[in-house]
Amino acid sequence: MHPIDSYQAVQSRRQFLNRSSVGLGAAVLGSLAARQGRAGALGATHFAPRAKRVIFLFMAGAPSQVDLYDYKPGLAEKFKEPLPPEVRDGQRVTAMTRNAAHLIQPSMFKFAQHGEGGLYMCELLPHLAAVADDLCLIKSMHTDAINHDPGKTLICTGSQIPGKPSLGAWLSYGLGSLNRDLPDFIVLNSAFWSGDQANVQALYSRLWGTGFLPSKHQGVAFQSSGDPVLFLSNPRGVSRASRHKMLDLVTQLNQKHAGEIGDPEIQTTIAQQEMAFRMQASVPELTDLAAESQQTLAMYGPEVEKTGSFARNCLLARRMMERGVRFVQVYHRGWDHHSALPGKLTRQAYDIDQPCAALIADLKQRGMLEDTLIVCSGEFGRTVYCQGKPTATNYGRDHHPRCFTAWMAGGGIRGGIEHGRTDEYSYNIVDQDGQKSTRFEDDAVHIRDLNATILHQLGIDHRRLTFRFQGLDQNLTGVEEEAHVIRKILS
Repeated sequence: MHPIDSYQAVQSRRQFLNRSSVGLGAAVLGSLAARQGRAGALGATHFAPRAKRVIFLFMAGAPSQVDLYDYKPGLAEKFKEPLPPEVRDGQRVTAMTRNAAHLIQPSMFKFAQHGEGGLYMCELLPHLAAVADDLCLIKSMHTDAINHDPGKTLICTGSQIPGKPSLGAWLSYGLGSLNRDLPDFIVLNSAFWSGDQANVQALYSRLWGTGFLPSKHQGVAFQSSGDPVLFLSNPRGVSRASRHKMLDLVTQLNQKHAGEIGDPEIQTTIAQQEMAFRMQASVPELTDLAAESQQTLAMYGPEVEKTGSFARNCLLARRMMERGVRFVQVYHRGWDHHSALPGKLTRQAYDIDQPCAALIADLKQRGMLEDTLIVCSGEFGRTVYCQGKPTATNYGRDHHPRCFTAWMAGGGIRGGIEHGRTDEYSYNIVDQDGQKSTRFEDDAVHIRDLNATILHQLGIDHRRLTFRFQGLDQNLTGVEEEAHVIRKILS
């Protein structure tokens, strides 16, 4: 075989193996930074960052903003009235309510104002209400997607089209690593207590994938049972010392091969294998909560004792932040409430309320909240009209991309404030004069604006973190529409 043909064949095999599911958790091996203080593609941030780390709490399925955050007392008088045509204004709806009467359904839950900022919060969120002065409620979120798959893909990767790099992958690529013994980007999928097992939206590895970026930047999904990472434990009869000897031999062979053909991917593989070996010591220590005080455990609530619970994952996220993990994405499913919303929402709120508040308070008491950014959002919101028959205590709501609520805390974000406003139906974003608007200048916030703001708080100009692919300088916030930093919410 000609030397060039031989090199290409070897390179193709290595690229295949690097992305295949083999060895010590290949997803881990393909996503870890092995050198302490590894610099990212940017070399340095574009300006001084306000945050070093990010925790993204993703409520998959789309929580109802009108039942949790967007208080609309006037809806009680409009119960069972049809949504006025001028409010909907021809907006696309899903097939589930295309031919429905679109009857107004007020929330059955009580709201009250909390904190110095007087934020309205639902009675289902008493613990979050207690930290209201640390929260920035963005009530004017909107998105392009009306169904779950494109909606989740858009908020996680900046595009409805699958195959683009995730937010965490962009951060790993651009900023590099803060530690040498753990991944830059970790994903925690939480068990949930919804009872609606038949209507739970799937999560896909592409939501934390690398797309066209190098595979070493993809998220590492920890398991909720057994070893947190596949093949973390040595097989029976294999000691850590013997494993180290095996790694040394493989490294020598790889170094010899690298010298022969000069493939830079070999050096990446060597570094990843060394990182995986170090993780055999660092991950068990990370996930062992024995050193946590009873006071801390109690802060996160009783569910923290359950492996895989949202509460436990929030505590693990704090521990990861302490150990230099750059980005942690905590998923919580079961928010797709097309029917029996009050009962399901009550259980879901129980699952996340105390842990979210505890995460904020825990980081704050450790002096970490000021440089740790917390983001909480679903993929879109819920309709003010009922799906099914409207009743006072048992109703459902359909998908609604035109307005929903996200919140942020820490990392240079102003606390105790609301940003943006919606109409009396929680259906459209409106400007200060009450007129419909999706203009950023009128405080409307698109998904790409949220992502641009996250990058900004980490010292990144979203327009300048790019990767050349298919003839374009690709970026997280897209090349079709302009994205904006939400400067009004920055401290």
